[in-house]
Amino acid sequence: MRILPALELTGRDPADDFDPVIVRTDYTDDVAWRATVAALRSAWDGESGAEARFHLIDDPRWDGATTEELVRAAGAVENLSAVFLADAVTMRSSSRPLLALDLCADEDEELDHEYYQELIDNPPAREFRTVPGQVHALQLCLAVGNVSFPELAEAAGEDPEGVYRPA
Repeated sequence: MRILPALELTGRDPADDFDPVIVRTDYTDDVAWRATVAALRSAWDGESGAEARFHLIDDPRWDGATTEELVRAAGAVENLSAVFLADAVTMRSSSRPLLALDLCADEDEELDHEYYQELIDNPPAREFRTVPGQVHALQLCLAVGNVSFPELAEAAGEDPEGVYRPA
């Protein structure tokens, strides 16, 4: 098992809970990466004059990192409910769908036996894909708790390509 660096979110404070974290895990196509970052920036409401805020982890040490490795590394970051990966699928697809990973699925909760068995039999989705234009909105929804990760994953599953897109 390789040792990956901690997710470094320099200067992150509680107000940053609304800023998505995007980790690049594929380094095969710099042009595709720049297009992905441009799509993240253009997704923000330009009329307000505000700049899109997000944390980019662009460190080749993350090249090829698995979802399990990222969930483990991101679990140490306080108040982070999801992380978005720019992986090989992101780089190869023209719509640049990022992989959203749920970081809260393993939180300890007191569960009754029937509900616990339901989770064993039908575990909630821990990941889904989304276009860059939805990353900010999804992070906001998850941060304020008005929608759950499994609900978003279910909505993504309704798309023919399994990608969460604007209505």
